[in-house]
Amino acid sequence: MPRDDDDDLEDRPRKRRRDEDDDDDDDRPRRRGAPSDGGVGYVIPYKNAPALIAYYVGVLGLIACFLGGLSIFTGAAAIVLGIMGMSRASKNPQAHGRGHAITGIILGALQLLAGCGWIPFYISLILGGRH
Repeated sequence: MPRDDDDDLEDRPRKRRRDEDDDDDDDRPRRRGAPSDGGVGYVIPYKNAPALIAYYVGVLGLIACFLGGLSIFTGAAAIVLGIMGMSRASKNPQAHGRGHAITGIILGALQLLAGCGWIPFYISLILGGRH
């Protein structure tokens, strides 16, 4: 005797419907309020603009190390924005971006050192031409 498709539906286990009282038994804390961003906020701290800008200025400013003294300005900007980003991340933990801010500060300090390394070079060029 051939089976009907309806017989297959009867054999399958069915999902248990939730009762109104089931919510009372679950004592786990629930996050309510702010919608989740799916983890993107950890990777790209879009809620902490100074930290994100400090990171980008720090990374892209490494090119300025080879442009003769320009890295003094990009390094200072990365350090200032990194400190502002650290401050914002500590005041608002949901803003994230502490790692980006720290990276911006470190790369900014390296750029300042590289930019200050150009100063003796320029002085030697200026003074070297006066013989």
